[in-house]
Amino acid sequence: MFGICWVALAIHPLHRSDWLLENALAVAAVVLVAMFHRRLLFSRLSYTLIFLFMCMHQVGAHYTYAETPYDAWFQHFFGRTFNSLVGWERNNFDRVVHFAYGFLLAYPIREIFLRVVNVRGFWGYFLPLDLTMSTSMLYELVEWGAAGVFGGDLGQAYLGTQGDVWDAHKDMALASLGALVAMAITAAINWRLQRDFAREWVESLRVKQKAPLGEDALARLARKQK
Repeated sequence: MFGICWVALAIHPLHRSDWLLENALAVAAVVLVAMFHRRLLFSRLSYTLIFLFMCMHQVGAHYTYAETPYDAWFQHFFGRTFNSLVGWERNNFDRVVHFAYGFLLAYPIREIFLRVVNVRGFWGYFLPLDLTMSTSMLYELVEWGAAGVFGGDLGQAYLGTQGDVWDAHKDMALASLGALVAMAITAAINWRLQRDFAREWVESLRVKQKAPLGEDALARLARKQK
């Protein structure tokens, strides 16, 4: 299904060079999911969330995020623009997708932490939020670097700030908010259905190793070598 979406939106994108840049990470993500399919089979829920986000990203890549005509689509069906309805003054499709990044991908990331790293309790909610925030920051650095390397219209199209000097900060904040909402919903459902939710949460915050690390751990390792 994603292949069909990808092919359809690969036909005559608004700016082919920007489309290629936007798809570099998308193709890498698809390859990784395919490579680890046998070793780590996600739930249908996680695959659906990943699919939805990837499709939204492809729409942004086709039109560029700053020029996605959601307002025209909304006006065609409802007779007025969406921006006029909610009071927006800029094209906020990029903001929506950044929020969706956190909201839709935090749960698949949680699956990885629970099933591969075997985290429990508090860490099963905090670490997906933390990774979403850090990867969102890394993406903004990639955007900044790409804009500096390519420059000109291509760099501006990829960056998509639309004149907002705080664009990167707002994007990171929205991705973080999306992940926070997703983890809050997940925690609420588990609190309602999981009988040992409170005990697991408390146990996850208990200190498991009493001995300090750092120089003390180095000293212990040195003694073992003698």
